[in-house]
Amino acid sequence: MFTTMHKTGAVCVAPALALILTACDPGSLRGSIEASEDGGTYLVIADDNGGGCDAIKVDGKVWPLALERAGPISPGPHVVECSAQDAAAGTPIVIPEGMVFTFDYWGP
Repeated sequence: MFTTMHKTGAVCVAPALALILTACDPGSLRGSIEASEDGGTYLVIADDNGGGCDAIKVDGKVWPLALERAGPISPGPHVVECSAQDAAAGTPIVIPEGMVFTFDYWGP
């Protein structure tokens, strides 16, 4: 852990730095991102909001795959919606090229 001296004593810098670096990755707040095996870009919907979604939509279209199944998707920004949500309250995510984004958090 990195520390720096302040006139009131040592101040821990590493936890604050980790928080800042994590905040720069908007996609990871809603799930996990890992490299795909074939270099393609994929989305996995891993949670249906605790069973609260009749239909899950991605960019306004019903997501055709079952939970935990990876489907090809273009890299870049997308909006994931639950039928239980107001359409305007969709959840924005960003999927980097060549990655698998596993969406698993609907929270605020």
